[in-house]
Amino acid sequence: MRNLFALIAGGLFGAGLFISGMTDTAKVQGWLDVFGNWDPTLAFVMGGAILPMAVAWQLTRNRRPALGGDFPTPPEPKVGRNLVIGSVMFGMGWGLAGLCPGPSLASLSYGGIGHWVFAAAMVAGMLVAVPFKRRLTAMA
Repeated sequence: MRNLFALIAGGLFGAGLFISGMTDTAKVQGWLDVFGNWDPTLAFVMGGAILPMAVAWQLTRNRRPALGGDFPTPPEPKVGRNLVIGSVMFGMGWGLAGLCPGPSLASLSYGGIGHWVFAAAMVAGMLVAVPFKRRLTAMA
């Protein structure tokens, strides 16, 4: 039952990404091009995601998910090296390719070879992230 709900939630998420234009690399790069041909329409997508999530964080306090497990803990508000490096890498990938992890997976079925290359590079980055972080920690 849990996997069925995960499949439904993932399908809704992917459909939302497609409908909102988040899987359209030109639209995303237009959103990021503040000093050029800026396309502000993704601000509505961002607001439509942030506002319900803020409410959801409040509603999950002292509650448990209906299908078991625990809700994730709120992120640590501390700004550190990991957050800065991760944000820079995410932003560079998003700006260069016009994709981030969710939309890249949602667009694999229709996005062409470029989306597959991005997804492969993303998986490779995930595989090297832990050893890279260990090395950075050892150097500190």
